[in-house]
Amino acid sequence: MVTEGLFEGLWAQGAGLVGGGTRILGPCRPHESGLGLVNLNKLIVLVVVAFLLFFLITQPTGSANLVDNILTWLKEGATAIVTFVRSLFA
Repeated sequence: MVTEGLFEGLWAQGAGLVGGGTRILGPCRPHESGLGLVNLNKLIVLVVVAFLLFFLITQPTGSANLVDNILTWLKEGATAIVTFVRSLFA
């Protein structure tokens, strides 16, 4: 593709670099440790899902209360926003 060649050319010329060599524009490259950002994101998601499943299995009542509290908080927030917008146009 044309864009790949463009980005590779910019990388080779050092374009998009700011003091200290911080890359702003250029192709995505994995970290020096060999663990790419995509793999790190997958690992974080996996850890969060595992924690949530552990919490759900070990404390189902607490999990249900947590979900109920979150939904109540969202409902109250939405109600407050609707009330605010209605008061603007009333």
